[in-house]
Amino acid sequence: MMILSPKQKKVIRLSNARINVLEGSVRSSKTVAFLWRWIKYLGEAPPGDLLMVGKSMGSLYRNMVRPLQELLGNQLDYFPGKHEIDIWGRKIFCFGAYDEGSEGTLRGMTAAGALGDELTLWPKSFFMTLLARLSVKGAQFFGATNPDSPYHYIKTDFLDRTDLNLYQEHFVIDDNIFLDPQYVEDLKKEYVGLWYKRFIEGLWVQAEGAIYDFFDEGIYVKKLETLPKPQSYSIAVDYGTGNPTCFLLFGEKGSNVISNVPKAWCMKEYYWDSVKMCKQKTDEEYVDDFINFVENLYIGNIYVDPSALSFITALKRRGVGNIRETDNSVLDGIRVQGSMLKNKEYVVCDNCKQTIRDYGAYCWDTRAQKKGEDKPLKQNDHTKDPERYYLYNRYGKRRMDYEKMTQW
Repeated sequence: MMILSPKQKKVIRLSNARINVLEGSVRSSKTVAFLWRWIKYLGEAPPGDLLMVGKSMGSLYRNMVRPLQELLGNQLDYFPGKHEIDIWGRKIFCFGAYDEGSEGTLRGMTAAGALGDELTLWPKSFFMTLLARLSVKGAQFFGATNPDSPYHYIKTDFLDRTDLNLYQEHFVIDDNIFLDPQYVEDLKKEYVGLWYKRFIEGLWVQAEGAIYDFFDEGIYVKKLETLPKPQSYSIAVDYGTGNPTCFLLFGEKGSNVISNVPKAWCMKEYYWDSVKMCKQKTDEEYVDDFINFVENLYIGNIYVDPSALSFITALKRRGVGNIRETDNSVLDGIRVQGSMLKNKEYVVCDNCKQTIRDYGAYCWDTRAQKKGEDKPLKQNDHTKDPERYYLYNRYGKRRMDYEKMTQW
């Protein structure tokens, strides 16, 4: 049987309220504490439907179902086609809290218990409907989350109140006594700015000011001639009609290059502001500029703003290949870009003047923050968006998928 930390034992002993929430830093053992609490609850839960919920079915499987399989072995049967689990004869229904429409999947249920993960990613309508479904006498909810905005509904409507039948416990990374100290040290280096405060310090803090407030030209800007010849090249595109259009060329380190060289660097930029230049270019004109920008280089990956369908079509019509499906995950992309900069895995060459200039002007939208939303202002982002497309899709998705797989 797995050895539990003192904090986990405390949670299992005290989480007896109608609503039980664990919040705090990543890898702090929140989810595994509630997995053990859920196993205990299954042996004592009143009759009625039981639910397990993640942001998506994929994250639910990674963060809770698979770990439960490892803990219970053949005592757990998982039926992915039916989105059901059977443990000791108790049927558990699995749900993804994808969007506001997901709450409709809960209607009509009479639930006796629920286990959830990534609570701050759930739409409020889903969470409120779920609580309403927990109508069996003695029903309990167990949920874990990392912190978010101090204006998030989980914080303001639940954790900050003292009149609810609610148990909460705050976790920090040091509560997980089983982590390797070197891993903890490395993890602390990988999170920067807002994400360090939330995911390492476990704080519910507001996103404000410059997004890359740590950016220092003396550290993160290099002369192109000081970097090795790239082993491969990629391009990312932010396409605009009334807004600027930007192409960025990235060089990539070969596996045989010494380790203190960045993984990638932004080595050339194209930037056309139709408002300042008093001329809006057509898709075909932008494709001409793109082909001239590429020169004779072989480009292994081309990442284009996924909403720029007409430009993508024009590129393909001219025989441009290697256009990759681009995931425009804004917050995850910003986090990956910040981490790669901080760890000197990514730098910008000094000839990319607009790209460098935008680092000081790319800011959080403080009005959105008052609504509990984290998003950048749609200003000074036309170089930052293609950087994000490239770094997240080329390097970050694999990194973050691994983090999520090992989160519990």
